[in-house]
Amino acid sequence: MLIRDVRQEDGPAIAAIIMPTIAEGATYTLDRDLSEADALSYWLGADKETFVLEDNGDVIGTFYIRANQAGGGRHVCNCGYMTRGDAGGRGAGRFMCEQSMIIARARGFRAMQFNFVVSTNEGAVRLWQRLGFAVVGRLPGAFDHPRHGFVDALVMFRDL
Repeated sequence: MLIRDVRQEDGPAIAAIIMPTIAEGATYTLDRDLSEADALSYWLGADKETFVLEDNGDVIGTFYIRANQAGGGRHVCNCGYMTRGDAGGRGAGRFMCEQSMIIARARGFRAMQFNFVVSTNEGAVRLWQRLGFAVVGRLPGAFDHPRHGFVDALVMFRDL
């Protein structure tokens, strides 16, 4: 697997990854009916540095890194990750997170924070904890899950 910067021609591959996740509405706080143009605008926004994960030349995942806050909080980064539906079980999420930590350190970030991890996304919660993230906050009933109703969101943090 290989992480690389986004290229202009990656738009369709990124859309194919992010649109099903957004439409499912189970893990991201984005409108489920977000248009493809608006979804790509969000994911590739100027406030983010976006990457793709290739496996044998095939884009199977994408993530971004951005400063979590401005000013005195800009030394903490925030990231978002999505993988293609058929990429599950191949270590793509773990690889992207590990690589994002390396990139974040190289960019001068001192810590990484996930602001809103949906508690029912148990696989992600376990993965982040295995990678050294601690739950530092719980937002009771903060996420309206399409199947489970109102569930908690977690704030997760780790030093880099």
